[in-house]
Amino acid sequence: MIDVDRYRREGCLVVPDLFTREDCRALRDEALAICRGRLGALQGYDEPAPGDSDDTVMRRYMVAIMVHKIPSLFSRTIGDARIVRVLNALIGQNVKAVHSQAFFKAPGMPGNGWHQDELFIPTRDRSLVTAWIALEDTSIENGCLRVFPGSHRPSILWPMRRHNNPEVDRAEEAYGFPYAPNDAVAIELREGSAIFFDGYLVHGSFPNRSQDRTRRALLYVYADAASPVMFDPTTYQPTAQDYRDIVMVSGQDPYAWRGNVRRGEPYLRPAGPSVKDLELARLHDKERA
Repeated sequence: MIDVDRYRREGCLVVPDLFTREDCRALRDEALAICRGRLGALQGYDEPAPGDSDDTVMRRYMVAIMVHKIPSLFSRTIGDARIVRVLNALIGQNVKAVHSQAFFKAPGMPGNGWHQDELFIPTRDRSLVTAWIALEDTSIENGCLRVFPGSHRPSILWPMRRHNNPEVDRAEEAYGFPYAPNDAVAIELREGSAIFFDGYLVHGSFPNRSQDRTRRALLYVYADAASPVMFDPTTYQPTAQDYRDIVMVSGQDPYAWRGNVRRGEPYLRPAGPSVKDLELARLHDKERA
């Protein structure tokens, strides 16, 4: 049974054992195949040296973006019936997928700063839901998620600023919200379990401080198919045009007459701020000046 009331109240819901160990093993293998270039040389791909171990190869990257656009297990899993069953309870029957990421968080890699997915992928109708699936056991030590339960309820998008913290990935994080760090809840998950959370929920993750434990995870982002999503995946900026590079995973698309337009391509990113992150930080610096 999907506890919809708890999701509405807290802005997040853990679903234990959504995927099997065999599923997770296959998805981890797929992640390695991406990092080794076996599914095509994505933008950002760095050819490994002969003899590089699998661990060495995967440590080159923090995350692969838009993995559902790669013909692979990732593209097939985005509409998995087990995920869709939860989405139908939380969003409704007409659901589209709009984004995806596969994380390869190796020991020593930074955490993710406080942020809200709704800031980058705007729906404004409260239908944005992120499904974050643990492909191996996640804990505080190896960099699990942390959230402020209930932080979605005010429907406020908090501003972003540079953090200048080497333990935090990218360039910026949210600030100004009335939640103390000690109020955050660590979301430790067993392999195959998932957390579904609201686009307005303030969340982040810990650095991976373990000696030898990766924290691989798969993230898909969904919305009500009736909600126009004004989103440019190449700049992280809202736009004035509905994002039509979608995957329908359930029901009917009321905007099917608009067709689908491919926007952006999958790519690999190492830890640290990208050029896009720094451009966005400079924009926010000007807004505050």
